Amino acid sequence: MLNTFVMPDLYPAAPEIFLLLMSFVVLFADLIFGATQRRLAGRLTLMTLLGCAAITLFTTDGQASLTFSNMFVDDLLADLLKLLTYLAVAVTLIYGRQYLGDRKLDKGEFYLLVLYATLGMMVMISAASFLTLYLGLELMSLSLYALVAIDRDSPRATEAAMKYFVLGAMASGLLLYGMSMIYGATGTLEIGGIAQALLQGQTDKTILIFGLVFIVAGIAFKLGVVPFHMWIPDVYHGAPTAVTLFIGSAPKLAAYAMALRLLVYGLFSLAKEWQTMLLIMAVLSIGLGNLAAIAQTNIKRMLAYSAISHMGFMLLGLMAGVVGAEFDPFTAINAYSSALYYTVAYVLMSLGSFGMILLLSRAGYEAENLDDFKGLNQRSPWFAAIMLVFMLSMAGIPFFIGFFAKFAVLLAAVKAGHTVVAVVAVLFSLVGAFYYLRVVKLMYFDEPVDAAPISAPFDMKALLSINGIAVAAFGLFPDRIMAICTTVLLRSL
Repeated sequence: MLNTFVMPDLYPAAPEIFLLLMSFVVLFADLIFGATQRRLAGRLTLMTLLGCAAITLFTTDGQASLTFSNMFVDDLLADLLKLLTYLAVAVTLIYGRQYLGDRKLDKGEFYLLVLYATLGMMVMISAASFLTLYLGLELMSLSLYALVAIDRDSPRATEAAMKYFVLGAMASGLLLYGMSMIYGATGTLEIGGIAQALLQGQTDKTILIFGLVFIVAGIAFKLGVVPFHMWIPDVYHGAPTAVTLFIGSAPKLAAYAMALRLLVYGLFSLAKEWQTMLLIMAVLSIGLGNLAAIAQTNIKRMLAYSAISHMGFMLLGLMAGVVGAEFDPFTAINAYSSALYYTVAYVLMSLGSFGMILLLSRAGYEAENLDDFKGLNQRSPWFAAIMLVFMLSMAGIPFFIGFFAKFAVLLAAVKAGHTVVAVVAVLFSLVGAFYYLRVVKLMYFDEPVDAAPISAPFDMKALLSINGIAVAAFGLFPDRIMAICTTVLLRSL
């Protein structure tokens, strides 16, 4: 008897389908009109992201919908992370428009790669199967490799892309090998099916543990945490700053979704094992990230090591869901919500910090050294104040969003019984405050090296100002943002 093909429900995947179709429109529009309308591809890309946001909002009903043979899920968590991804990508394009134009990098292929990387993130966020998760991950990763090397005249960018590609291929291999072992032990690729097989206890625990180790290694690489952090400083430094901004923002949201769906949704029965792994990586990342950042004179490398530290804090929240005999659903949801809150806060701060680097850069000049921020207060008191907000928030100083994000994660760790770890994280945060405050000292107490006026489009200046105000204002309403994160996870888990 022949199996009849059943047409999948395309409604839950409407944003992805729309983005894919619009990528063809951007391709042909750039091919036909690109020579005379240089900014057409950028405008179409922003319109595509706006359309995806509208479709995502229109199709949101608060219920989880599975399609494509239970390989793709549309739930409240996916909708929230996708909306934040659209926002982060759109902000990146606006911040980087003049930078790319000055360096003749604002070509159609750049925007196409951004769209395909965004599509990969969307698929990762909605993945309900190992297969779709891996497809989304590779689509995102291959696009990012190409974006890092988009400036073909830059040896530094080419070297960074090669390092990223080689290490990324190794991490993808580790992840795929781990997935194959889990599949061999459970007989299914569906994340929900794997959870059911583990609950029934009819699997080989040894094979599961080996598979789990490889999967955690793959997740750690995509998050950029110790000991899989080697690519972060070189790629952040070598890539064009607009690409660095892209890599350091939206993909973190997709990586959080990947970690949550694999570890919490699928492998929750092995939580005691993966919590121990995450705990070790979190402590090492917070320590190494903060200590290594002190020695940096390049602000992109400084923010790269800072990113390692911040992702360590995010892992603290992710591993703090109590399991076993002491399992408490409320405590677990609170821990995973704190990790989501931290991820969102970090993306917001990262966008602003790299946006300031782009603001100070101009044609033929990269404002990527700490000395480039000397005397910024004399050149522009307003943007010096905006950068002050970003640095204080990243340092975790009250009362900005970064402080409450750290507080939520540390509180979750203490409730889970990891008080010593929380104290160690606080001590390393005090060490990390040094290199953030060093930027503040340069801006307010040193004489400017470059007295050139700050020239940037009005929309970039306005958006950067809104970004800084948001980092400050959201710190005044932390409970509301945390409540949104908690509600989304409760409706999705």
